[in-house]
Amino acid sequence: MALKSLKKQRRIQVVALAAVALVISTALIGYAMRDGINFFRSPSQVVEAPPPANEVFRIGGLVEEGSIVRGQGEQISFRVTDGGATVPVVYTGVLPDLFTENEGMVGTGRYVNGVFEASEILAKHDETYMPAEVVDALKEQGVYKDPNAGS
Repeated sequence: MALKSLKKQRRIQVVALAAVALVISTALIGYAMRDGINFFRSPSQVVEAPPPANEVFRIGGLVEEGSIVRGQGEQISFRVTDGGATVPVVYTGVLPDLFTENEGMVGTGRYVNGVFEASEILAKHDETYMPAEVVDALKEQGVYKDPNAGS
């Protein structure tokens, strides 16, 4: 009888230890990934509920026509819109070759004092592709026109 009780107690200890190890490993993975997870926001969402200046996130939409201004060196400013709202963007670096006005883009960075300070800019990679998040945001504002419609 004592042998069965000892086995049962040992089994409970192993299960409890495994549960504690699982909780600790999940917490460590979440802590390690906190900087690697960037939430997507449309310009309308940024204007409605501005995120804190220390939060890194992704913004996407269309580059507003006539808004690209090249500054000193590699600094570029432009506005990104989803048809409902427009957010000014500043970026220092080399833009992708396919970055043009009235085309889709996604930027990663922070929203500081009403300006999105981008650390990375991505542009569409061919004439028909647009990131799903950008398409959804544009459809929500009633601006998106499917390039494949009518064909």
